[in-house]
Amino acid sequence: MLHLISLSDWPSQFIVEVLQLAEDVKKNPENYLNSLRRKTLLMIFEKPSLRTRVSFETGMNQMGGHAIFYDTSISPLGAGKESIQDTVQTVSRYVDLIMARLFEHSKVEEMAKFATVPVINALTNFSHPCQILADLMTIQEKKGRLKGLTLAYLGDSNNNVTHSLLFGCAKMEMNIRIGCPPGDQFGPNKKVLSEAVRISKKAGTEVKVTNDPGEAVHGADVVYTDSWMSYHIPPHELNERVRIFTPFQVNAKLMKHAARDAVFMNCLPALRGYEQTAEVIDGPHSVVFDEAENRLHVQKAVMIKLLEKNGLK
Repeated sequence: MLHLISLSDWPSQFIVEVLQLAEDVKKNPENYLNSLRRKTLLMIFEKPSLRTRVSFETGMNQMGGHAIFYDTSISPLGAGKESIQDTVQTVSRYVDLIMARLFEHSKVEEMAKFATVPVINALTNFSHPCQILADLMTIQEKKGRLKGLTLAYLGDSNNNVTHSLLFGCAKMEMNIRIGCPPGDQFGPNKKVLSEAVRISKKAGTEVKVTNDPGEAVHGADVVYTDSWMSYHIPPHELNERVRIFTPFQVNAKLMKHAARDAVFMNCLPALRGYEQTAEVIDGPHSVVFDEAENRLHVQKAVMIKLLEKNGLK
Protein backbone atom coordinates (compact mmCIF):
# COMPACT_ATOMS: atom_id res chain seq x y z
CA MET A 1 0.00 0.00 0.00
CA LEU A 2 1.44 3.37 -1.05
CA HIS A 3 0.80 6.13 1.48
CA LEU A 4 1.91 9.74 1.96
CA ILE A 5 3.68 9.73 5.31
CA SER A 6 6.87 11.62 4.44
CA LEU A 7 8.29 12.94 1.18
CA SER A 8 11.38 10.88 1.97
CA ASP A 9 9.29 7.81 1.04
CA TRP A 10 8.27 9.07 -2.40
CA PRO A 11 10.48 8.74 -5.50
CA SER A 12 11.23 12.05 -7.20
CA GLN A 13 9.31 11.01 -10.29
CA PHE A 14 6.15 10.37 -8.31
CA ILE A 15 6.38 13.86 -6.80
CA VAL A 16 6.70 15.24 -10.34
CA GLU A 17 3.63 13.28 -11.45
CA VAL A 18 1.55 14.58 -8.54
CA LEU A 19 2.60 18.18 -9.25
CA GLN A 20 1.72 17.77 -12.93
CA LEU A 21 -1.68 16.37 -12.05
CA ALA A 22 -2.27 19.15 -9.51
CA GLU A 23 -1.55 21.74 -12.20
CA ASP A 24 -4.16 20.16 -14.48
CA VAL A 25 -6.67 19.81 -11.65
CA LYS A 26 -6.32 23.52 -11.01
CA LYS A 27 -6.56 24.54 -14.67
CA ASN A 28 -9.35 22.12 -15.65
CA PRO A 29 -11.43 21.37 -12.54
CA GLU A 30 -14.42 20.37 -14.65
CA ASN A 31 -12.47 17.30 -15.84
CA TYR A 32 -12.32 15.98 -12.27
CA LEU A 33 -15.89 16.48 -11.07
CA ASN A 34 -16.39 12.72 -10.69
CA SER A 35 -12.82 11.60 -10.03
CA LEU A 36 -13.66 10.56 -6.46
CA ARG A 37 -17.35 9.83 -6.99
CA ARG A 38 -18.75 7.72 -4.14
CA LYS A 39 -15.35 7.74 -2.39
CA THR A 40 -15.11 8.58 1.30
CA LEU A 41 -12.22 10.26 3.14
CA LEU A 42 -11.95 9.93 6.92
CA MET A 43 -10.23 13.00 8.40
CA ILE A 44 -8.73 12.26 11.83
CA PHE A 45 -7.84 15.42 13.77
CA GLU A 46 -5.79 15.51 16.94
CA LYS A 47 -4.50 19.04 16.24
CA PRO A 48 -6.54 22.15 15.31
CA SER A 49 -6.76 23.18 11.67
CA LEU A 50 -8.09 25.71 9.20
CA ARG A 51 -6.47 25.07 5.81
CA THR A 52 -6.16 21.31 6.24
CA ARG A 53 -9.79 20.61 7.08
CA VAL A 54 -11.35 23.06 4.65
CA SER A 55 -9.10 22.14 1.71
CA PHE A 56 -9.49 18.36 2.09
CA GLU A 57 -13.24 18.52 2.70
CA THR A 58 -13.77 20.92 -0.20
CA GLY A 59 -11.54 18.83 -2.45
CA MET A 60 -13.54 15.68 -1.81
CA ASN A 61 -16.82 17.50 -2.40
CA GLN A 62 -15.62 19.09 -5.65
CA MET A 63 -14.61 15.66 -7.02
CA GLY A 64 -17.87 13.93 -6.11
CA GLY A 65 -16.72 12.35 -2.87
CA HIS A 66 -17.48 12.76 0.81
CA ALA A 67 -15.33 13.64 3.84
CA ILE A 68 -15.95 12.72 7.49
CA PHE A 69 -14.48 14.91 10.25
CA TYR A 70 -13.35 12.82 13.22
CA ASP A 71 -12.16 14.67 16.34
CA THR A 72 -10.02 12.41 18.55
CA SER A 73 -10.74 14.54 21.64
CA ILE A 74 -14.26 13.09 21.77
CA SER A 75 -13.49 9.60 20.50
CA PRO A 76 -12.51 6.19 21.91
CA LEU A 77 -9.15 6.60 20.15
CA GLY A 78 -8.39 9.89 21.89
CA ALA A 79 -9.58 8.56 25.22
CA GLY A 80 -7.21 5.63 24.97
CA LYS A 81 -10.09 3.13 24.90
CA GLU A 82 -9.23 1.83 21.44
CA SER A 83 -5.84 1.26 19.84
CA ILE A 84 -4.62 2.82 16.60
CA GLN A 85 -4.33 -0.69 15.16
CA ASP A 86 -7.94 -1.57 15.87
CA THR A 87 -9.20 1.86 14.81
CA VAL A 88 -7.59 1.89 11.37
CA GLN A 89 -8.30 -1.76 10.67
CA THR A 90 -11.96 -1.04 11.38
CA VAL A 91 -12.32 2.20 9.42
CA SER A 92 -10.41 0.70 6.47
CA ARG A 93 -13.53 -1.45 6.00
CA TYR A 94 -15.69 1.69 5.73
CA VAL A 95 -13.71 4.37 3.88
CA ASP A 96 -11.45 4.71 0.85
CA LEU A 97 -8.82 7.08 2.27
CA ILE A 98 -7.61 8.12 5.72
CA MET A 99 -6.11 11.55 6.42
CA ALA A 100 -4.59 12.25 9.84
CA ARG A 101 -3.35 15.44 11.50
CA LEU A 102 -1.55 14.32 14.65
CA PHE A 103 1.05 15.30 17.21
CA GLU A 104 3.35 12.26 17.15
CA HIS A 105 4.77 11.07 13.83
CA SER A 106 4.95 7.51 15.13
CA LYS A 107 1.14 7.44 15.26
CA VAL A 108 0.69 8.11 11.54
CA GLU A 109 3.38 5.52 10.81
CA GLU A 110 1.40 3.02 12.87
CA MET A 111 -1.76 3.93 10.98
CA ALA A 112 -0.02 3.26 7.68
CA LYS A 113 1.24 -0.09 8.98
CA PHE A 114 -2.23 -1.42 9.71
CA ALA A 115 -4.49 0.43 7.24
CA THR A 116 -5.65 -1.33 4.11
CA VAL A 117 -6.45 1.98 2.41
CA PRO A 118 -4.04 4.87 1.68
CA VAL A 119 -3.07 7.05 4.66
CA ILE A 120 -2.19 10.72 4.16
CA ASN A 121 -0.11 12.59 6.71
CA ALA A 122 -1.77 16.00 7.04
CA LEU A 123 0.82 17.08 9.64
CA THR A 124 2.81 15.59 12.49
CA ASN A 125 5.52 17.02 14.71
CA PHE A 126 8.09 15.62 12.25
CA SER A 127 6.61 16.01 8.76
CA HIS A 128 4.19 18.14 6.74
CA PRO A 129 4.30 16.67 3.21
CA CYS A 130 1.00 18.08 1.90
CA GLN A 131 2.14 21.62 2.68
CA ILE A 132 5.47 21.20 0.94
CA LEU A 133 3.83 19.69 -2.15
CA ALA A 134 1.66 22.82 -2.30
CA ASP A 135 4.79 24.95 -1.84
CA LEU A 136 6.59 23.18 -4.69
CA MET A 137 3.54 23.63 -6.90
CA THR A 138 3.47 27.36 -6.10
CA ILE A 139 7.18 27.83 -6.79
CA GLN A 140 6.84 26.03 -10.10
CA GLU A 141 3.89 28.26 -11.05
CA LYS A 142 5.78 31.45 -10.22
CA LYS A 143 9.21 30.47 -11.54
CA GLY A 144 8.40 28.04 -14.33
CA ARG A 145 10.71 25.40 -12.88
CA LEU A 146 12.09 23.88 -9.68
CA LYS A 147 15.46 22.46 -10.73
CA GLY A 148 18.37 24.71 -9.88
CA LEU A 149 16.39 27.25 -7.84
CA THR A 150 17.50 28.26 -4.34
CA LEU A 151 15.11 28.34 -1.38
CA ALA A 152 16.12 30.05 1.87
CA TYR A 153 14.29 29.11 5.05
CA LEU A 154 14.58 31.43 8.07
CA GLY A 155 13.79 30.89 11.74
CA ASP A 156 12.95 27.89 13.89
CA SER A 157 14.21 24.95 11.85
CA ASN A 158 13.62 22.02 14.17
CA ASN A 159 10.12 21.46 12.87
CA ASN A 160 7.95 19.57 10.39
CA VAL A 161 8.00 22.24 7.67
CA THR A 162 11.80 22.46 7.57
CA HIS A 163 12.18 18.68 7.49
CA SER A 164 9.72 18.31 4.62
CA LEU A 165 11.30 21.23 2.75
CA LEU A 166 14.68 19.53 3.02
CA PHE A 167 13.31 16.33 1.48
CA GLY A 168 11.21 18.14 -1.13
CA CYS A 169 13.91 20.54 -2.31
CA ALA A 170 16.58 17.83 -2.45
CA LYS A 171 14.35 15.51 -4.47
CA MET A 172 13.36 18.28 -6.87
CA GLU A 173 17.03 19.27 -7.38
CA MET A 174 16.69 22.62 -5.66
CA ASN A 175 19.29 24.26 -3.43
CA ILE A 176 18.14 24.89 0.12
CA ARG A 177 19.73 27.07 2.78
CA ILE A 178 18.53 27.03 6.37
CA GLY A 179 19.14 30.17 8.42
CA CYS A 180 18.61 29.53 12.14
CA PRO A 181 20.12 30.30 15.55
CA PRO A 182 22.94 28.05 16.79
CA GLY A 183 21.98 25.01 18.85
CA ASP A 184 20.42 21.64 18.11
CA GLN A 185 17.07 22.78 19.52
CA PHE A 186 16.73 25.32 16.69
CA GLY A 187 18.29 23.40 13.80
CA PRO A 188 16.87 20.61 11.63
CA ASN A 189 16.89 16.97 12.66
CA LYS A 190 20.38 15.61 11.94
CA LYS A 191 19.14 12.45 10.24
CA VAL A 192 16.89 14.48 7.94
CA LEU A 193 19.74 16.87 7.16
CA SER A 194 22.10 13.99 6.40
CA GLU A 195 19.59 12.34 4.06
CA ALA A 196 18.90 15.64 2.26
CA VAL A 197 22.64 16.17 1.79
CA ARG A 198 23.01 12.64 0.39
CA ILE A 199 20.19 13.18 -2.13
CA SER A 200 21.43 16.62 -3.16
CA LYS A 201 24.98 15.43 -3.78
CA LYS A 202 23.69 13.11 -6.48
CA ALA A 203 21.93 16.05 -8.14
CA GLY A 204 24.82 18.47 -7.70
CA THR A 205 22.77 20.84 -5.55
CA GLU A 206 23.49 22.40 -2.17
CA VAL A 207 22.09 21.93 1.31
CA LYS A 208 23.46 24.43 3.79
CA VAL A 209 22.74 25.42 7.39
CA THR A 210 24.00 28.81 8.55
CA ASN A 211 23.55 31.08 11.56
CA ASP A 212 23.81 34.15 9.32
CA PRO A 213 20.40 35.19 7.90
CA GLY A 214 21.98 37.36 5.21
CA GLU A 215 24.09 34.44 3.98
CA ALA A 216 21.03 32.20 3.89
CA VAL A 217 18.99 34.65 1.82
CA HIS A 218 21.76 35.91 -0.51
CA GLY A 219 20.54 35.55 -4.11
CA ALA A 220 17.69 33.20 -3.12
CA ASP A 221 14.76 32.71 -5.47
CA VAL A 222 12.39 31.82 -2.62
CA VAL A 223 12.42 33.15 0.95
CA TYR A 224 10.37 31.06 3.37
CA THR A 225 9.56 31.36 7.05
CA ASP A 226 7.21 29.79 9.59
CA SER A 227 5.85 30.50 13.06
CA TRP A 228 8.22 30.97 15.97
CA MET A 229 5.50 29.55 18.23
CA SER A 230 4.49 26.16 16.86
CA TYR A 231 1.53 24.40 18.50
CA HIS A 232 3.77 22.47 20.90
CA ILE A 233 5.60 25.57 22.22
CA PRO A 234 4.18 26.74 25.59
CA PRO A 235 3.03 30.39 25.67
CA HIS A 236 5.39 31.35 28.49
CA GLU A 237 8.37 30.88 26.10
CA LEU A 238 7.17 33.65 23.76
CA ASN A 239 9.42 36.49 24.98
CA GLU A 240 12.57 34.37 24.98
CA ARG A 241 11.85 32.96 21.53
CA VAL A 242 11.19 36.45 20.16
CA ARG A 243 14.61 37.48 21.49
CA ILE A 244 16.30 34.46 19.88
CA PHE A 245 14.57 34.59 16.50
CA THR A 246 14.28 38.34 15.86
CA PRO A 247 17.60 38.41 13.93
CA PHE A 248 15.99 35.92 11.52
CA GLN A 249 12.81 37.93 10.95
CA VAL A 250 12.04 38.33 7.24
CA ASN A 251 11.75 42.08 6.72
CA ALA A 252 12.33 44.43 3.81
CA LYS A 253 16.01 44.82 4.67
CA LEU A 254 16.60 41.07 4.62
CA MET A 255 14.59 40.59 1.41
CA LYS A 256 17.03 42.93 -0.37
CA HIS A 257 19.65 40.16 -0.07
CA ALA A 258 17.44 37.82 -2.14
CA ALA A 259 17.04 37.82 -5.91
CA ARG A 260 15.14 40.83 -7.26
CA ASP A 261 12.26 38.61 -8.35
CA ALA A 262 12.28 36.44 -5.23
CA VAL A 263 8.97 35.24 -3.83
CA PHE A 264 8.10 35.17 -0.15
CA MET A 265 6.32 32.18 1.38
CA ASN A 266 4.80 31.29 4.74
CA CYS A 267 2.66 28.18 5.19
CA LEU A 268 0.36 30.13 7.57
CA PRO A 269 -0.84 30.96 10.15
CA ALA A 270 1.43 34.01 10.26
CA LEU A 271 1.97 36.74 12.83
CA ARG A 272 2.94 40.08 11.37
CA GLY A 273 5.76 41.67 13.35
CA TYR A 274 7.15 38.31 14.41
CA GLU A 275 8.53 35.84 11.83
CA GLN A 276 7.91 38.41 9.09
CA THR A 277 6.85 42.04 8.88
CA ALA A 278 3.58 43.21 7.37
CA GLU A 279 5.40 44.98 4.53
CA VAL A 280 6.78 41.60 3.39
CA ILE A 281 3.78 39.30 3.78
CA ASP A 282 1.42 41.93 2.36
CA GLY A 283 3.92 43.17 -0.22
CA PRO A 284 4.62 42.41 -3.89
CA HIS A 285 6.95 39.46 -3.25
CA SER A 286 4.39 37.54 -1.19
CA VAL A 287 2.64 34.50 -2.65
CA VAL A 288 1.28 33.15 0.64
CA PHE A 289 -2.36 33.01 -0.45
CA ASP A 290 -1.54 31.31 -3.75
CA GLU A 291 0.44 28.86 -1.61
CA ALA A 292 -2.58 28.35 0.65
CA GLU A 293 -4.92 27.86 -2.32
CA ASN A 294 -2.64 25.23 -3.81
CA ARG A 295 -3.18 22.99 -0.79
CA LEU A 296 -6.61 22.31 -2.32
CA HIS A 297 -5.33 21.40 -5.77
CA VAL A 298 -2.32 19.37 -4.75
CA GLN A 299 -4.27 17.37 -2.18
CA LYS A 300 -6.85 16.51 -4.83
CA ALA A 301 -3.97 15.19 -6.93
CA VAL A 302 -2.53 13.26 -3.98
CA MET A 303 -5.85 11.50 -3.34
CA ILE A 304 -6.38 10.64 -7.01
CA LYS A 305 -2.82 9.34 -7.41
CA LEU A 306 -2.83 7.26 -4.23
CA LEU A 307 -6.06 5.55 -5.22
CA GLU A 308 -4.76 4.94 -8.75
CA LYS A 309 -1.36 3.61 -7.65
CA ASN A 310 -3.01 1.26 -5.16
CA GLY A 311 -5.53 -0.01 -7.70
CA LEU A 312 -8.45 1.38 -5.71
CA LYS A 313 -9.84 3.96 -8.14
